[in-house]
Parts: sequence; structure tokens; C-alpha cells
Amino acid sequence: MPEPLDEVVRRRMKRQGRRDTSVEMAIRRELHALGHRYRVDFRLEPSLRCRGDIVFTRRRVVVFVDGCFWHGCPVHATAPKNNAEWWRAKLDANMERDERNRTALTQLGWDVVRVWEHEEPADAVHRIRVAVEQSAV
Repeated sequence: MPEPLDEVVRRRMKRQGRRDTSVEMAIRRELHALGHRYRVDFRLEPSLRCRGDIVFTRRRVVVFVDGCFWHGCPVHATAPKNNAEWWRAKLDANMERDERNRTALTQLGWDVVRVWEHEEPADAVHRIRVAVEQSAV
């Protein structure tokens, strides 16, 4: 992977929050109020380098709350103009990693739910609840 344009960009990327975003917190609060219990920022499989944002371990359902910019939202993704080639490689690598993880988790028996940061929390919670209720115990 190429290096960021400069040290300022590198520091900004290191500070980027990985968990507890406002969207993730809204979804978690609503799920909890509905009586659902889950793990947060949980490593799913020792063989994979990914952590689920919200994980229902007994039901084997994992939820990823993805940022539109970082994960290539089909509706809101943008392409930075400064250092465009580096950013394109970085964002493409993120999307490829997401797909590899989804495929691997599905093969290992996990149901994967992806939620975009722009989704209404109530809509996301509905999709998550459907996945949890349809999963085998």
C-alpha cells in the first residue's frame, strides 16, 4: 500500500475513530432497548483480521457499520482530488478487504449485515433484527 501524502494526513488517519461512532451508538442503543444483547468491536475468528462492530455470537450474526467514504458507498462515496491515485488505491483496498471478509465469514457460517452510515438507525435495526431472528441458534 502506498504511503499517505504527508505526515498531517497520516496523523489524521490514525486519529480516525474505529468504533463508537454516532451512527453505531444510535443502532446499539435501539437494539439494547429492544432487549437484544451483543458484543461490540469483537474479533470473530482467529484466522481473520476483522472485528465486527455489533456481534450476536450465539446467533452468528455480525454487523458492520460502514462509513460512506471509507467503504465506497454506492450513493455517497467521493473521490478526493488531492493525491487522487493514492486515495483510489486505499479505498479500493478497503472495499476488496470488506468483500474478502464477507466471503470468509459467510463460509464460516456467519450472517453478515452491512449498514451504511447514512441509513436511518430504525431501518438498520429492522434489518439487523430480521437477520438475528432468522438465524439458527
